[in-house]
Amino acid sequence: MDPLKRILIVEDDVDIANVLSLHLRDERYEVVHSADGSEGLRLLEQGGWDALILDLMLPGVDGLEICRRARAMTRYTPIIITSARSSEVHRILGLELGADDYLAKPFSVLELVARVKALLRRVEAMAKNSRIDAGSLQLAGLTIDPLTREATVDSQPIELTPREFDLLYYFAQHPGKVFSRMDLLNAVWGYQHEGYEHTVNTHINRLRAKIETDPAQPERILTVWGRGYKLAMPGNPGDGPTPAGAPQDAP
Repeated sequence: MDPLKRILIVEDDVDIANVLSLHLRDERYEVVHSADGSEGLRLLEQGGWDALILDLMLPGVDGLEICRRARAMTRYTPIIITSARSSEVHRILGLELGADDYLAKPFSVLELVARVKALLRRVEAMAKNSRIDAGSLQLAGLTIDPLTREATVDSQPIELTPREFDLLYYFAQHPGKVFSRMDLLNAVWGYQHEGYEHTVNTHINRLRAKIETDPAQPERILTVWGRGYKLAMPGNPGDGPTPAGAPQDAP
């Protein structure tokens, strides 16, 4: 029997943590809870965690600093941020620091558990694919190494959040194929929820800002009107930049 997945919850609201822990244990996860940021960071640094559920507002070390420290560690630990800070600024800041997902309070515990399960499935699938591929992908001036999770554009390294890397890697595995926003939510985020399609738009735009010479005139990640997005195939005359003045979000 496979060992239980270990999940660390760093949350100062004990009631939320207890309910969440109960549901996760029902799914056969091993759960450890800390209500203090300093203790949570100490537990995180002990290692061996399969996922981290992290509040931003914590006594001691705050959640953003814990997220930053987690991404400086050698082992990659998936992170879901939960916080009453529902503003776009805090959500984007958490994602920029390397969080994989974000839920604003109040949230559905069942939805959070579903996202944890989806995130763990996605991480396992990506690890399996990395072992199978055992090499980097090179396409349209991009080099993507799934083992080291590093990417370059025209030989220049670029800094990607975990979800940006997964999105780019998924596109590179299927060059020229068009994906709707719901396709990408299911494949890269691991879930489909109506109303979350804007998350894909946000990540596409941020990814374009990092890999395109002119993000307003993308030549790599293209919008296919009425259908979705695709990564352009080199040498395909039908894959050119999005027309000037055209909106960048697929319908």
